[in-house]
Amino acid sequence: MRLMGLDVGSKTVGVAVSDALGWTSQGVEIISIDEDNGEFGLQRVAQLVKKYQVDGFVIGLPKNMNNSLGPRAEASQQYGDRLEKKFNLPVDFEDERLTTVEAQRMLTEEADISRRKRKKVIDKLAAGLILQNYLDRKGKLTRI
Repeated sequence: MRLMGLDVGSKTVGVAVSDALGWTSQGVEIISIDEDNGEFGLQRVAQLVKKYQVDGFVIGLPKNMNNSLGPRAEASQQYGDRLEKKFNLPVDFEDERLTTVEAQRMLTEEADISRRKRKKVIDKLAAGLILQNYLDRKGKLTRI
């Protein structure tokens, strides 16, 4: 089962896909969106769904540190509703607290990438981490 992981922001959506076996994730691209004008990048998502033969979505859910849901989490849930309606595929959510922080740390400390270059890849890397965390968690549950 191939899944698509999404890191939904107000201006961009980071995209990652899993391998066909659902073991590993790989960042694919960043889609520009404009929430204020109702442009959610769904046409590009549709192209990627077809290209990668996606069977479902995993969306990062940016919970607050106290586990409550704020406006960004609600926006991610609304994005999930749009995907479910458009593609008739299952949508699941993965807690993404600190995922972007982890991605930034990876790019600065481990890869020593400049700030300008980081902006171009951070959402894609975050989407990959969200999806990989989901795959790892689901894999552990099925092996119990």
